[in-house]
Formats: sequence, C-alpha cells, structure tokens
Amino acid sequence: MRNANVALLQLCSGDQVRDNLAQIEQQIKQLNAGVKLVMTPENALLFANSAAYRQQAEKQGDGPLQNAVRELARRYGVWLLVGSMPLISRENPELITTSSLLFDDQGEIRARYDKLHMFDVDINDAHAHYRESDTYQHGQHLTVVDTPVGRLGMTICYDLRFPALFQALRAQGAELISVPAAFTRVTGEAHWEILLRARAIENQCMILAPAQVGRHGPTRRTWGHTLAVDGWGKVLAENPDAVAALKVRVDTTSLQPLRQQMPVLQHNRFQTSLTAPSDTLSSNQE
Repeated sequence: MRNANVALLQLCSGDQVRDNLAQIEQQIKQLNAGVKLVMTPENALLFANSAAYRQQAEKQGDGPLQNAVRELARRYGVWLLVGSMPLISRENPELITTSSLLFDDQGEIRARYDKLHMFDVDINDAHAHYRESDTYQHGQHLTVVDTPVGRLGMTICYDLRFPALFQALRAQGAELISVPAAFTRVTGEAHWEILLRARAIENQCMILAPAQVGRHGPTRRTWGHTLAVDGWGKVLAENPDAVAALKVRVDTTSLQPLRQQMPVLQHNRFQTSLTAPSDTLSSNQE
C-alpha cells in the first residue's frame, strides 16, 4: 500500500532478544517512506517465562531493551510502539508490570501503558494454565496520547475483553486504540476478530491490533491475524499468518461524520467506572 501511514508488525518472538530485535528491524526496513507509526505485538522484545521477564525488566527510560528500540525509532524516523515489555512498577520498585511504550521518531518516550487486566485463565491447549498475575502487577492508569496519525488510546491483549476500558479511552478523546496481542490459537480462532470489531463499533474508533503468530517454545502457540478495523467495524486489512508487516492507511477524519450521525457517546446513560475496591485508577493523558 503506497499511501500507508501505519504498519502493524506480525512477529514470532521468542526468548532471544537479539533475534526478536532483528525480526522487528527487518520488517521496518521494508516499509515505505510514508509510514509514520509502527506497532509491534505483545511480548515483542521477549516472549519467555516469568524468570526471564523479571531478570530483564527495566526502569522506564533506562536499559538495553529500551535503548535498542530508541535507536530503531531514530534510525528509521518512525514512531514505534512496543506492544509490551517488562518494566519496573511505577508504584512499587519490587514489582514489575507488562507495559506498552510509545517512542517518537527522535527516540523519546511519549507514553506508557501498564496492562490493567491479567490473563489468569485456563485454556484447552498444550499450555493449559496462564497466570500473568504470578509475574506482573496490574496497571493503575489509562493512557491516551497524540500521535502523527491521531489520538491513541492504549491497551494490551486480554484488555480486549473489557469494554468499559475502551469506553473510557473514547471518553478521553481516543480516535485510535492499539491492541498489541499474543492471543492463543484457541481463543483467537473463537473470539479475536469478533471482539476487535465489536470494540471498534461500540466506540467509533479505529482499532489497530498487531499480533504474535506461530510457536513460542514447546507449549505456546499464538493465533496471528493482525487486523486493522475502522470505526464502522469494517476490516481494513488483515495478515492471517505471515511474519510480516501489515500496512494500512489511517484517516481519522472518517470518524467525524460517523460520530455526528450516531452520537453514542452522548446517548450513553451509564457512567463508566473502572475503579475496583482498593484500586486507585488514574488517567495518564499525554
């Protein structure tokens, strides 16, 4: 797509950071000059185990993983979203979060989002038991940030199943919402596209969802199917299973008439509340 301004990278990341970074750079190299924003999936830099995540967790703004991403953003002159990586918690330095970072084309961090909803579920697959809360502290902030292609609300993977989060991002001005993911093959086949399209329709936002695909160790398999969806719920572009970039043209002006003709935000008679007992959930507007 010659006039693409966003690229969604579909990766098959593993436990070797150097290989993962090389895979990301190889896809960025092949983009056209018009691409302004590049997004990577969840676990883009490291797809491993709890011990590895703890060992390689970094303080925001400092560390070899962030330095490598910063250099890629500068070298290729793109805004670059790390779908997720382990970071030291902002609330408790003894804990870590799984976090999405947005770098601008000068390598500066413009936004951080810590995953709110932990994937603690049992799935009928080879891995069977998923317990993110054994490794990570859940996030406590919403994040909405201005980018060269529109105002972006940030989520990660399992967050997709919680519509109140997406409603809150829309209420704070989101035009685009990122959903970097590593959906399992079982849940992906059943729910991935349906949920992405539903969140787009409900909130009249464009949904950008870069995904992991393939095998990641002996038991983890991911669904892939990177998607871009417009505010009407139409799939603009899809990459089913290739380890390659999906390029798409994002035009937020298409949202304005839709929101005027069907003003669901103004019609909503329910107050969105994301604060649970003992939580302090704040807005992280950038």
